Amino acid sequence: MQEQLDRFFSHLKDERRLSENTSSAYRTDLEQFRSFFSERGHTNWSTLSRDDVLAFLLFLRERRYATSTLARRTAAVKSFSAFLAANGVVATDPAAELDSPKVDRTPPRSITVNLVDELLELPLRQAGPEALRDKAMLELLYATGMRVSELVALNIDDLRLDDEQVRCVGRSKERILPISGSAGTALEEYLDISRSQIARAANEPDAALFLNHRGKRLTRQGFWLILKGYANQLGVQELTPHMLRHSFAEHMLANGADLRAVQTLLGHASISTTQIYQQPAAAQAKSHGTK
Repeated sequence: MQEQLDRFFSHLKDERRLSENTSSAYRTDLEQFRSFFSERGHTNWSTLSRDDVLAFLLFLRERRYATSTLARRTAAVKSFSAFLAANGVVATDPAAELDSPKVDRTPPRSITVNLVDELLELPLRQAGPEALRDKAMLELLYATGMRVSELVALNIDDLRLDDEQVRCVGRSKERILPISGSAGTALEEYLDISRSQIARAANEPDAALFLNHRGKRLTRQGFWLILKGYANQLGVQELTPHMLRHSFAEHMLANGADLRAVQTLLGHASISTTQIYQQPAAAQAKSHGTK
């Protein structure tokens, strides 16, 4: 049974391009499902039935998981079940008609424009070549709204500074994002001055745009630690990379950007995902208008 799970996880990575966080969560969810399925006496996914899926969902509900957790685990099982059917492991998809629990969508957490400005100024108060790297990363992240996984996956060849663009490969397709102003300047300074200094630490050159202290591609976890350090300097208890993405969307909409345009920039497949930013953006615009 593990072989089919491994094939499914490869499918998530190579074809559906889910984020690392979502893929990791699906792995945990489906390992639990496999254990439950095995305890019911099954040894092969070909015997998976609707009753098995319903029994697992009831098992989860009885343990009083949060609605958001139930929704994600239901989605993981439905996705895996559809994969099994598509690959002929089961004749029909046993989870096809099942509904996922509805989750109340709360407005995403963001930070104010003033706090963003303070954050973007912090790197240049540091010493060493990493200061320009950090400045470029933060400017680019906030200027484009890209995911941190997309940021650390960038190669030098993805930058088109003459055209003020960056090529970003997201979960489902490629996006060309505009970069100008302070973000473009920060990237130019990083490439002209400090990237080559950081790259010397490696025995072989790396195509990655952003490098760690060993001259290798910076990881998502590495960026998170860098951001956490700056958050501590600001006295902010919690500041995540995704909050910068949320802030980009909210601030764009508050300044009159078109919802469809923001959807395209963020790489959202559905406009409903982008719409969650409308309420906080409207509140922010109203607040600015009353000052």
